[in-house]
Amino acid sequence: MDLRTFLMQSPELSDMACAEGFASDWKRRRLNKGAHLTRQEQPEADEFVLLEGCLASSICDQDGKEVCVEFYVGPCVVTPNIARTRGGVSLVSIVATTDASLARIDTDLLSNRMISSEPVRNWANGVLRDALSRKVDREWCLAALGGAERLVWFRQSFPSYEDIFPHNLIASFLGVTPVTLSRLRTSDKNP
Repeated sequence: MDLRTFLMQSPELSDMACAEGFASDWKRRRLNKGAHLTRQEQPEADEFVLLEGCLASSICDQDGKEVCVEFYVGPCVVTPNIARTRGGVSLVSIVATTDASLARIDTDLLSNRMISSEPVRNWANGVLRDALSRKVDREWCLAALGGAERLVWFRQSFPSYEDIFPHNLIASFLGVTPVTLSRLRTSDKNP
């Protein structure tokens, strides 16, 4: 999908001239499977729209244990910079799980566009609200649900992602071991 078409799907940017002007600020980027879009603890100052492909976002602790915190299937907006960086440094690593096509814009340029254009401001604020809502939903899932219920929640929230992403990433995202996820999936098939 091209960026202008993606942007025009939003009610805030349905005006073709506005969407075209906004789309012209973005630059295209290709990412091969396995390549990093961002790296934890590295400088980061861009916003991204994933046009095609799949990405996974993770956090690595001091002991090297990696935890998956988000999945992206294009076309979609990657979690806004303000929610994945601190002081201009990335809090997460984002890696392509397939070949991917993206559009990127400098965060400051987007902020300037938000100031000068109400439709862009409304679109960006909606993107941020959606990202925060997804994060809260996952936090609720991890805090309130057991393993089997987490898998049900995942399947309802992310239909077909079990067929798209490696199961070790899904297990990490759900806060269970890969063995536990495998058992949950098997017991779900054999009630």
